[in-house]
Order: sequence, then C-alpha cells, then structure tokens
Amino acid sequence: MPGTYSGTVVPLITPFDEHGVVDEPSVVRLLDHIRTEVNGFMPALTSGEGWKLDARQWQDVVTYTVRHAGGLPVLAGIQLPDTDAVIDRARTAAAIGADAVVVTTPFGAEVTQDDIVEHYKAIRAALDIPIFLYNEEALSGNRIEFDTLIRICKEIPGIVGIKESSGDAAFTRNMAEAGTGIPVFEGWENLLVDARGIDGFIGPLANLEPSLCNSMLVDPTPDRQAEINTVCERYGVFKDDWYRWVKKELHRRGVIASPTVHEEAKAA
Repeated sequence: MPGTYSGTVVPLITPFDEHGVVDEPSVVRLLDHIRTEVNGFMPALTSGEGWKLDARQWQDVVTYTVRHAGGLPVLAGIQLPDTDAVIDRARTAAAIGADAVVVTTPFGAEVTQDDIVEHYKAIRAALDIPIFLYNEEALSGNRIEFDTLIRICKEIPGIVGIKESSGDAAFTRNMAEAGTGIPVFEGWENLLVDARGIDGFIGPLANLEPSLCNSMLVDPTPDRQAEINTVCERYGVFKDDWYRWVKKELHRRGVIASPTVHEEAKAA
C-alpha cells in the first residue's frame, strides 16, 4: 500500500563473475553487508546496470535477491524501452516473488506526457504488482513533469513510491509536499540537504555506507551533506560510471568476488 516504504532503499549493484554470470554468493554477501541498515532492496536498476542486463542476468539477480532478502521487500528494476517489454518482464518479476517493480518512462525524446500516463496505466491494467515510479532523464531521454506525476498518483492505483531523480531539489520538494500519500525518495546524494520533506533515499552510496545515508535522512544538515559529498567523491559515486567504482570498493572490502562490470565480461 502507498506509504509503506521509507528510509534508505538500496539500488543494488549486480555482482558478475568474469564471464558475466551473476554471482549468487556475492549477492548474498552484499545483502548481508547492508541489510541491518536498509528498508528494501532494489536490484537491476541503473546502479545494477539494469539497462545492460540480458534476460538471464536480470532474472538471476532478481531471483537471488528475492531468495536471500530475509524478509526485506524486493523492488525489481525494469529498464526496457517500451511498454510491452516492461509488462512482459514485470510478469516475470511477479512470478519470482518481487514485491514491486521500479519502472522508468518509455525511452525516447519524442515521448509525450500523455504517452507516459498511458504507459503506467497499461502496466497496471496488465497485472497487479505494485509500481514504483522512476523519474529520470539520462536513460529514457525524457522525464515526468510535475502535473503528470500528480495525475499518475491520483489516477492509477498501486503506485507505492517515487524515485525522484530529476536532479532538481525544488521539484522533489514540491512533489514531497503535494500530499499524494505516495512516498517520495531522493535519488541524488548531493541533493539530500535540499530535498526537504522526502520519505527516503535511493542511491548508489547505500551499497557502501547505508548508515551514513540514514544519518543524513534523520539530520540533514549542511555539515552532514558535506560529509556525504566527500565520501561520494572518495568512492567515485559522482562519476558517470559510478557503478564501476562502487564495485571496485565492494571488491576491495571483500564483499563481492569480482569488480567486473557488464562490458568487461569475457565470453565463456
């Protein structure tokens, strides 16, 4: 139900072996590394290289996360270009046992706001699994405008959260203050101090330092934001290929067996 999710939800990196096979023991260690500090797991989103995963990789990382979640909710990322493909994968997520799906808008600069509404309506009409809206532009090439977000929240049942990654803290604050009853999560570490009124945070730093993320949500002071920014710089979280650097640090700590990213995987 709307309002269930809050606090730090982690968009998991996807641990691969050198051949690009999802490494289940590394998934287990990653979940164990963070589970006491987070309120949910979000596999196969952007930090999980979700738009690059083939169907087997995606299914494996979602399956392993559900298998080892230990009672925490699993919100499965789906980063596919069109509505039919999203619906097909959402059915798989439901069959695996995911608690919700996290869905971007359809891909393309030509996508209209009405197209976006129809996209989410079609997903909801096709199956009952709850939907977490992912508002971003880097991957899809478009974003959900404020009035459209409000419309989706009012017209479509089963929306259980918004990952607000527009990069505009004022937009995020306005959404948090809109009174929809649907929790709003900031998606950018560097904007947490300015995103007042949010219900939680979803960002790559949570793979490494979830307790720091929690502290920022409880006490979002400029000093704590400066600490967050310093840590993100140290670990490469602000780089364009942040997931690569997060993996390197998790590997250095012994959490995952290999820092391999999708494009580095070798043919078996």
